[in-house]
Amino acid sequence: MTGIARIRVLVVDDSPFMRMAISRTLEPSPAIEVVGHARNGVEALEKARVLNPDVITLDIEMPMMGGLETLKAIMAWPRPIPCVMVSSLTTEGAEITLTALDEGAIDFITKPSSLAGMDIGRLQRDLMEKILVAARIAPARLKGRVGPSPLLTPLRLGPTTGKRGVEVVCIGISTGGPAALQRIIPALPANLPVAVVVAQHMPPGFTKSMAERINKVSAIEVKEAEEGDIISPGRVLLAKSGMHLVFNEKYGKKIAHITHRPEAENYFPSVNVLFESASRFFGKRTLPVVMTGMGTDGTEGLKILKKQGTFALAQSEESCAVYGMPKSAIDEGLIDRIEGLENMAGAIIEEL
Repeated sequence: MTGIARIRVLVVDDSPFMRMAISRTLEPSPAIEVVGHARNGVEALEKARVLNPDVITLDIEMPMMGGLETLKAIMAWPRPIPCVMVSSLTTEGAEITLTALDEGAIDFITKPSSLAGMDIGRLQRDLMEKILVAARIAPARLKGRVGPSPLLTPLRLGPTTGKRGVEVVCIGISTGGPAALQRIIPALPANLPVAVVVAQHMPPGFTKSMAERINKVSAIEVKEAEEGDIISPGRVLLAKSGMHLVFNEKYGKKIAHITHRPEAENYFPSVNVLFESASRFFGKRTLPVVMTGMGTDGTEGLKILKKQGTFALAQSEESCAVYGMPKSAIDEGLIDRIEGLENMAGAIIEEL
């Protein structure tokens, strides 16, 4: 890496154990350098001004000034610094983490409870990936993401709604997803004549809170998928984090099946797994939508759907937090229509 600038990271956590754990997971990377540590938000703001890091890992629960308050202060700077939150696996921790994503945080990792129980390999892979993503986001785009999603008036169905005979909309999404979904789902009307299923890359324990948050501001029903949930019009199911969502049939109705299989997938829930299952149970009556996220998840599943004649949507580069998953699908020639985030709900309704 001689001559190539490394990504400078400030680690902020009130726990000496977590400061050590995060630093040690980053040390092997030739692309990343830990330039400092802070024990609370006050110290973090002081050190960030002096050290000017490229990325900050920010604990949520800290004395003196917590992570959410610290994040808001950083996002108010003329040149904000990308932040990756470090969250606890609790209901309260999930709520605060989702609020942090509303307020401009790029992504989050979950905090291990102990060194003995910590999967170092997974922590290292997740943290490095998210830091690399965060470092590539321009400050101007970061500042444009700040603030919770506005309250939306649901769109009306148009005269062409139903022209493709769609029965289910399958959305694949990752980094930047929680904020993006809060711009799309509340814009869908309660009388939407199709079901919607979402595979959002997210650690276990967070999709229930996310579904409840979105449901509160939506006309359409939104819930975390449970085993046996009926795939029905006017309902949005979020695949349970840490699991795959596939389709099944019972008593003539399509239902959700929650499973760990296939176990070889990199992401749980997997967009590829969702799309492949949709191809078997709905075929061309599926409307696949590929949105913001790093990597290529969704591309292989989309290839299967396209062979059955499905029409596919993707999010535009300029409106993505991370233009990875849509780019992969677009580069493979699998996308029929590209739309910005603000127009995506309308595009979905138009292409049913």
